[in-house]
Amino acid sequence: MDFGVVVQCNPPAPRVVALARRAEEHGFGYFWTYDSHVLWHEPYVLYSQILGQTTQIKVGTMVTNPATRDWTVTASTFATLNAYFGNRTICGIGRGDSAVRVTNGSPTTLKALRDSVHVIRELANSRAVEINGSSIRFPWSRDSQLDVWVAAYGPMALKIAGEVGDGFILQCGDVDIAKWMIKNVREAAEGAGRDPDSVKFCIAAPMYITDGTEEGRRHALDQCRWFGGMVGNHVADIVAKYGTGIDVPKVFTDYIAARTGYDYNQHGKAGSSHVDFVPDEIVERFCVIGTAEQHQEKLEELKELGVDQFAGYLDHDNKEETLRVYGEVVMPALRDYVPAKV
Repeated sequence: MDFGVVVQCNPPAPRVVALARRAEEHGFGYFWTYDSHVLWHEPYVLYSQILGQTTQIKVGTMVTNPATRDWTVTASTFATLNAYFGNRTICGIGRGDSAVRVTNGSPTTLKALRDSVHVIRELANSRAVEINGSSIRFPWSRDSQLDVWVAAYGPMALKIAGEVGDGFILQCGDVDIAKWMIKNVREAAEGAGRDPDSVKFCIAAPMYITDGTEEGRRHALDQCRWFGGMVGNHVADIVAKYGTGIDVPKVFTDYIAARTGYDYNQHGKAGSSHVDFVPDEIVERFCVIGTAEQHQEKLEELKELGVDQFAGYLDHDNKEETLRVYGEVVMPALRDYVPAKV
């Protein structure tokens, strides 16, 4: 299993870059960031600094969207970073959330999502693509490599992830939901004539290391409750579109009954005022909270489902300690054992 970190591009910028260096020092392979240019710094500017100050870690968006930038601009940015720093980028993409809603926009259509994946991937992999009746490519791009992973919750978006995504991103750490989502993505891939095993699976959720006390658990729950609100905001869109009878695990939809709204000024922030409706049970199911041993147990379950990467959000007050414990205890226990002598 691979491991990543997810952070906001929150000022000051040097703090974000320092967290990326620290993540690499502790053995994380991926450093993902939100992409919401009004709320926080522009991520691609920070990527150039991160790549320049690290040697191995990959950087990527969790997640970008087809609406904020022209697709060719997104592809060119990734290809340029690859040309300068080696192939150390990855693109996570969805229909759009905070980046479009803050400016009173809306998520893109599913067709736009599908088409953008194709255009971005072809151009950022140094290949030509048809755009507006012409064959376009970057003449300066040589041997660039970019995987495009699709973030999805709803049935049709899951279908797109399986049919065209190099990977699938599920922003929820619940084991039952992950099992259901992965099954649907694999079926979509197989239906499209793809090898289901060729699609990578990434589970993204807050990770918070505690000392094992009840006081520590309570604090962690409050620090991570925002995530249930963020997921619930996406679920509310799905329920509005498909109704309450939608074929998804009920734990994914039932808890939003008491939801009253969402404040994007507090998007992804610990202590958000609009998440009181999220019960403790949902926080614990959707996140990875507890001692190092408890983290290992849950991640082992996800690994058994075929999860290739766990990406942990660090939007809380325990960033450095969580990175340290993961680097020293959790990640070594989840990686394949390689003997020095056989």
